[in-house]
Amino acid sequence: QVQLVESGGGLVQAGGSLRLSCGRSGGTFVWYNMGWFRQAPGKERDFVAAVSRSGENTYYADSVKGRFTISRDNTKNTVYLQMNSLKPEDTAVYYCSAVPGSPTAQAMGAHRTYYYWGQGTQVTVSS
Repeated sequence: QVQLVESGGGLVQAGGSLRLSCGRSGGTFVWYNMGWFRQAPGKERDFVAAVSRSGENTYYADSVKGRFTISRDNTKNTVYLQMNSLKPEDTAVYYCSAVPGSPTAQAMGAHRTYYYWGQGTQVTVSS
């Protein structure tokens, strides 16, 4: 049974930074591509960033390019999302997700691609 647990959310002022972490248990971490999605109240779950199994390939939503960085440490079974220059519109619940295999770049940005999800962590950016 694959389990994902996010941490690192909180309240931060606009322009500040946060780093989210997602720890994974069950299975072999290196088999899974990892993604971050977010969902604001009343809105759909949107893609934020994803990283391939090896960490070689990363993908970002246009809204976070240049501000957010996704990375993974396969020795620690953990994926990270470093968020800088945060804006009030980044406020949402952030979810970690995982999928095995080799999805296309387009598929990596679709929430339907992912098999496993964490419970989410709240990020609130005040203006």
